[in-house]
Amino acid sequence: MNNIAVELTNLRKEFPSVLAVNDIDLTVERGEILAFLGPNGAGKTTTLDMVLGLSHPTSGSIRVCGTTPREAIKAGKVSALLQTGGLLSDITVGETVDYIASTFPKPTMGRRALELAGISALANRKVKACSGGEQQRLKFALALLPDPEILILDEPTAGMDVTARRAFWEQMKAEATVGRTVIFATHYLEEAEQFAKRVVFISEGEIVADGPTEKVRDFTGAREVRVRANDPEAVMAALRERFPHLSVEVTGAHLTTVASESDDVARFLLSLAGVSNLEISHPSLEDSFVRLTKDRKDA
Repeated sequence: MNNIAVELTNLRKEFPSVLAVNDIDLTVERGEILAFLGPNGAGKTTTLDMVLGLSHPTSGSIRVCGTTPREAIKAGKVSALLQTGGLLSDITVGETVDYIASTFPKPTMGRRALELAGISALANRKVKACSGGEQQRLKFALALLPDPEILILDEPTAGMDVTARRAFWEQMKAEATVGRTVIFATHYLEEAEQFAKRVVFISEGEIVADGPTEKVRDFTGAREVRVRANDPEAVMAALRERFPHLSVEVTGAHLTTVASESDDVARFLLSLAGVSNLEISHPSLEDSFVRLTKDRKDA
């Protein structure tokens, strides 16, 4: 069986005054959990819309489960949880699943989808009585109905509390272990760091980073340097004089900066009086995200 879930080749999408997606190539294998990240207007939603067959590329090709997006959707091989789209408020959670299931040409998993979404106990509750997070999980249950090979999720945990978000992603891991492919976009970059095995950064319509999450964090070559100082303002002034391009943050007695020349910065800090407790660490995914997109704008 073909191990490729999604394949984008020279994908391009132009609008009258905007080049939204600029000749990107991307291959996603079955069973991957992939975070598709980028700033607002980067081309994330436009790309996902094309994968879902909601819009057509200006040029290039898309293969989803070995066929066209429309055919994959029609066969129930792809489902999505999108930010847009509402629910009928005056029927119950269970009735919502029953109603949507009846629209599919083939049998679905029915109310078992509520169990997978962790809301089977809400089956008799009216949708309007559900919280925003519970309604989001209902939308997830609806996406699971056709037992799709690929799940595409746009801000899937919006409105969920911390416990619900963690439970949601544990379920996503379980889905991936049985071969389901998960592609998601989120503004919660800590979620991507914790739960995605692979991260793709898109900026101005182009992919600027793609790889295992832990490697993407290091794409910029930068490290976070943190020290404690008896006189943090004086140390910050000295650091900025020696490395004028650095951005330095002072919090109480601590100074923090992110630098590609982290070893040089560390040696300089240790040469100053009153400096202790120096730490060098990998940047977070958010740090790399900000730096990659900023570097692109500054180029």
